[in-house]
Amino acid sequence: MNALARRRDRQVYLRSHPALFALLAATRHRPVVRLGRTVLVHSPQAYREVLTRVPLDRTASGTTGGAAARLTDGGLLFDQEGAEHRATRRELAEHLSTQGVERLRPVWQAVLDHRLSRLHDGADLVPVVRELAGATAAALTGSTAAPLDLARAAADAASATAREHLPSLLPRRRSPYAALELTRLLPDALDAMLVVAAVNTTVAALPRAAAWCADAGLWDEISAGPAPQLVGELLRLTAPSPILPRATAPSARGTAVAGCPIRPGDRLVLVARHAAESHRDTPADPAAAVQAVFGTGPHACPGARLARAQLADFLAALARHQPTVRRATVDRRAALPGYSSLLVRPRR
Repeated sequence: MNALARRRDRQVYLRSHPALFALLAATRHRPVVRLGRTVLVHSPQAYREVLTRVPLDRTASGTTGGAAARLTDGGLLFDQEGAEHRATRRELAEHLSTQGVERLRPVWQAVLDHRLSRLHDGADLVPVVRELAGATAAALTGSTAAPLDLARAAADAASATAREHLPSLLPRRRSPYAALELTRLLPDALDAMLVVAAVNTTVAALPRAAAWCADAGLWDEISAGPAPQLVGELLRLTAPSPILPRATAPSARGTAVAGCPIRPGDRLVLVARHAAESHRDTPADPAAAVQAVFGTGPHACPGARLARAQLADFLAALARHQPTVRRATVDRRAALPGYSSLLVRPRR
């Protein structure tokens, strides 16, 4: 892959959360690293083992489920257990099935048709993606909120709760109003957390993939129709959700991963970026690496099909203009590494 594309994308991590990603880079050559009660899980094998074999506590402090419970008083996909969790996942899977994604596709296509028709003058792609993500999330949940208002509330809520995941590494800023605005727009707790997940990953992923394509000169290849393999590879290389914060359940006693004992109550930082081998051009197991971006086994992300479809359509719409990057500004406040602005202009 093009060196410029990799160099620019690496800056997204280093400028958004410098301490965190410096630590992860320094320890990535070991499959599992214990730092007190925190365990960093790097290797693809250890990552898959944790997600398929280690009992996890879905409501522990410092995890996605814990943050979700405090944000919306619980009862969510992220902090449910057993049959309740499986039933909610099945319901969500129906909405995000092949048929469900096809029903949503006209929503984001309308945004792309409208917002990218004027790309001949240049554009900032981040607001375009925010509107696309907000419109899709509104259609998915049945919300009547304005797409940009919904996207903004989801971003603020994620940013405000991000320090719950990594309290020692992220700025200790928190707005008590962020969750209130999101729950005002989306009173249903499950809808609120689905929107947080969908909007933030989309806004992180699509502009970064577009910048990568521009820097690596991939527009000619994409103009014939983005191949599923290329879409998957771009998601692997950029890893929009680079870490998964988790915690072990009491029943994890006596467990070990890659020779490292795992104790009940340990905080786990699953480094999806390294499990997907995003730092390498050629992963050892390409299929497993592409899947690692979305988790695996019972913890696989149900929105993977939607993410791939949106990215494919976004890149296809851009390929007609073959844009180049004029200026890229990293978002230092966002929960996920991404851009606050990505100015592009068509190739002359």
